[in-house]
Amino acid sequence: MTTTLAVANQKGGVAKTTSVASIGAALVERGHSVLLVDLDPQACLTFSLGIDPEDLEISVHQVLTRGLPAREAILATEDGVDLLPATIELARAEADLLTRTGREQVLRSVLDDLAADGGPAYDWVVLDCPPSLGVLTVAALTAADGVLIPLQCETLSHRGVGQLLDTVHDVRRFTNRDLEVWGVLPTLYDGRTNHARRVLETISETYDLAVVEPPIPKTIKFAEAPAAGRSILQTSRSSKGAAAYREVAANLAARAGMADPQARELA
Repeated sequence: MTTTLAVANQKGGVAKTTSVASIGAALVERGHSVLLVDLDPQACLTFSLGIDPEDLEISVHQVLTRGLPAREAILATEDGVDLLPATIELARAEADLLTRTGREQVLRSVLDDLAADGGPAYDWVVLDCPPSLGVLTVAALTAADGVLIPLQCETLSHRGVGQLLDTVHDVRRFTNRDLEVWGVLPTLYDGRTNHARRVLETISETYDLAVVEPPIPKTIKFAEAPAAGRSILQTSRSSKGAAAYREVAANLAARAGMADPQARELA
């Protein structure tokens, strides 16, 4: 069974792409097979994993809009995750898909075909959604089992979460009734400030959502990782940020009811 997790927040700067790359790498460390899908035309996830989008001839754009089999565009990365990369061409996908019948289902269809093509199966597919609530985000939510919402521990970052939850409600109603909100992931957390601690304490009450723990600390190590084309789990393995994402990955695996492969072999 594959678990598909959308990581979404239409507000930029909340460590969404960092979270996708780090959670993916942490799941791989635990023995899971992971596919990351870059759905952001800015291609930050692709770049962060050591792949220059400008060097790519095929990407998720051709998969979504031209019917290219996903397996032909998937790349291996040094972090051990597989990646369905993005390029700036993806900016045209919103317009290309807008008038297409069943556009909300396009990514689900791609992932269904991937699972049925006889190639290696994935334990996890993690979707890095664009910072908007357009066609690509709705398609990701339609394809997902769950959605994780990274949220910066600052008051202003709360704005817009209600809109995302409204979109989730509509997706549940019309295209994916089984979609579940797995919770909020607090990011850029500075435990030294009273403000950050208060925001963390009120997140659960404000949105009536679970808080995925632990909060991800604010550290310069996250800014250094993309320049190396690796996740923080490789560039700063013993840092507090890497340790936090390892714990988050363990909690997500437990939430999915998915034992680590080593544990499955021993059972």
